[in-house]
Amino acid sequence: MSPIVRTSRRLADGREIIYFDDSHSGRRDAVDGRPLGERAQAGELRYDALVDDWVAIAGHRQERTFLPPRDECPLCPSGRGTAPSEVPESAYDVVVFENRFPSFSDLGGIAATGQGPLLGGRAHGRCEVVCFTSDHDASFASLGQDRVRTVIEAWVDRTEQLSRLPGVELVLLFENRGPEIGVTLHHPHGQIYAYPYLPARHVTLLTAARRHHERTGRLLGTELLAAERADGARMVLEGEHWSAYVPYAARWPVEVHLVPHRDVPDLPTLTGEERDELAEVHQKLFRGLDRYYVGPRGEQVRLPYISAWQQAPVRQGRDVSRLHLQVMSVLRAPGRLKYLAGSESAAGAWINDVPPERAAARLREVVG
Repeated sequence: MSPIVRTSRRLADGREIIYFDDSHSGRRDAVDGRPLGERAQAGELRYDALVDDWVAIAGHRQERTFLPPRDECPLCPSGRGTAPSEVPESAYDVVVFENRFPSFSDLGGIAATGQGPLLGGRAHGRCEVVCFTSDHDASFASLGQDRVRTVIEAWVDRTEQLSRLPGVELVLLFENRGPEIGVTLHHPHGQIYAYPYLPARHVTLLTAARRHHERTGRLLGTELLAAERADGARMVLEGEHWSAYVPYAARWPVEVHLVPHRDVPDLPTLTGEERDELAEVHQKLFRGLDRYYVGPRGEQVRLPYISAWQQAPVRQGRDVSRLHLQVMSVLRAPGRLKYLAGSESAAGAWINDVPPERAAARLREVVG
């Protein structure tokens, strides 16, 4: 791969912006001249004693940009629209910056408040935005393999840097796509959350991984991959370093896991060859996802999805955790959504209307 140039700058309110360039060879010295005022402080973190979990209260996020017209997109390069952009440069390859409306922030220290079950404190951590391309009308699936490789290096960089922040327990890289998911900006982008606690799903993942390792001496993720490859009914693709499959107990109408063949806890521990193949198979999978549904007139249906890298926690369980990408969609058929209604939301008991084997067969058709 070509060398990637990393440049860190500051926005008008002091937030960090980082350019990851694979094609641009000049200086990144454009100045953000917007009158932004003071940057947003961290929200509040409150303990939910009923379920032993935490909730971030971030009232300032109510004011965040909501579905602006194309010429007011804050993620496009400056000068392309009628409104000031979050990116001062007139062009970029991949760019990462601190979220202007963060749920978590590294401003200030970590201070606990309250007593008894009413515990709380500052929502210490960090939230970042990752713009995959300067092309407003693109998608992750439409990126070239070289640009995806640059995104991977940006993910690696941010995982390494955010893991060093005091108090950070988990770094989650994710992309929300589609209004069905609740996306408020259509420009192709993802987000990175550095959490000051281990979220409930990751507590569950870690507990299951530890229990399996204590019982068998082997990694749960390794055994799941081996079992899926041996069964074959839910496999989607297999490469030298990566495989993708629909999990045996998939919860979502469309759900697929992309996993490395080697036992690694997170993205930074991948080798250069593993990252190279990841760029290839990632695009193969995501282009297939956009062909998954066909509309009533034969038109391609743009699949809404959440894509999230499930990495090992920063400070615990790294010896039993295994990296994987989880992609999930709420679309159970063209024009029909899966709602998280009574059973899922009230009881946490999932019901999937689409058999995983059927979803895997369709994915094999479209991934090729």
